[in-house]
Amino acid sequence: VPVRRLAPLSGRVYGRRWLVLLLFSLLGFAQGLVWNSWGPIQNSARLAFGFSGWDIALLVFWGPIGFAPCFFFMWLMDKKGLRVTVLLTSSLMVLGAGLRCVPVSDLEIRKKLIHGGQLLNGLAGPTVMNAAPFLSTTWFSPDERATATAIASLLNYLGAAGAFLVGPLVVPSPNGTSHLPLQSQSNAEHIKDRIEAVLYAEFGMVSLIFSAALAYFPSRPPFPPSVAAASQRLSYRRSFCRLLSNFRFLMIALAYAIPLGVFSGWSGVLDLILTPVHVSQVDAGWIGFWSIVGGCVVGIAMARFADFIRGMLKFILLLLFSGATLASTWFTLTCLTSVTHLPLTTATLYTSCILLGIFLNSSVPIFFELFVETVYPVPEGITCGVVTFLSNVFMGVLLFFLTFYHTEFSWFNWCLPGSCLLSLLLILCFRESYDRLYLDVVVSV
Repeated sequence: VPVRRLAPLSGRVYGRRWLVLLLFSLLGFAQGLVWNSWGPIQNSARLAFGFSGWDIALLVFWGPIGFAPCFFFMWLMDKKGLRVTVLLTSSLMVLGAGLRCVPVSDLEIRKKLIHGGQLLNGLAGPTVMNAAPFLSTTWFSPDERATATAIASLLNYLGAAGAFLVGPLVVPSPNGTSHLPLQSQSNAEHIKDRIEAVLYAEFGMVSLIFSAALAYFPSRPPFPPSVAAASQRLSYRRSFCRLLSNFRFLMIALAYAIPLGVFSGWSGVLDLILTPVHVSQVDAGWIGFWSIVGGCVVGIAMARFADFIRGMLKFILLLLFSGATLASTWFTLTCLTSVTHLPLTTATLYTSCILLGIFLNSSVPIFFELFVETVYPVPEGITCGVVTFLSNVFMGVLLFFLTFYHTEFSWFNWCLPGSCLLSLLLILCFRESYDRLYLDVVVSV
């Protein structure tokens, strides 16, 4: 049967797409910064607010708990568009950051307000972590989509990295955890004042981003940038049926969710893990910072490479997870000095953690693009919402066990190489397809 040739369909892109991407990326940055506020300064927070190890783990745990209404935010994005979803998300972040700043003298009430603020910030997670592919498809041309997805998704991780830098540099360590003379003279009241200064600064930043989004953040451009952006998508119910019945999608979703969930939980309490091996709070902060920053830089570079050379997503993931498996195994064996007798130095910890962060964090936008290509025409927000929900489930389970087994961390470290190796095997068995790319390249020509 002869194939009927379609009329050429050319999309249109607008310069304002970069402003939309900037506002969304800043929102993700702020959400990651607020979420990771307490892990890098857990020793100082214990002294200033009377937090226990269980409190520190729970403050990180509010992130995955905030994904409980994930499916509501996916429905809202699919039905109402980006503007309504972004404004609701940013308003929750403003309220959460404000609760943490309420000046209450009673420490028990203050702790409850801080926990409540972290929960509200966690409720913003489904949007800032899921909407990147939806935004890139809605506003960007096919040869810019992977790059836009990488910027929008990785800025959330960069915000978490900023917490590793800002917290330990602004908040002094309590006595006994630092060798610096100025920090050793600090007291609980001074530490508390510095922590509150960080909380007020974060509240001001979140409020400014919310005001900018309220002033200008359109749901979609006047004309779509590509054929895929203009095409009809599946309904909310049919999308879930398609996803749950697609074995290839479930395979690659687990390949993403398990290692990224484990790594997110691990990096959120990195200071807690490195304290037993006599790593200072400042050193732990720098290790976490450079591991995430490296992943963001390499992730954007990989996404740009994927935009130029299409159809290479599986190959890129194989390279990244091979490196992640080796780096995580190196770190875990280094921490077992009594068994392996490997040298435990700041240099080895820096190198192994930074390599691990580079390999895992840079895989996020590549995974997102592969998810959307595999299950098209399922809406991007629903697809990425399901996989990030699964990732947070695994992160939540891991942190749940951490609240009970927080005196010894060798089991936690071994979860890293085990999850990376499992993901590598799943990616090897995965058969890739590019349905959305085929529509844009073939139908529009």
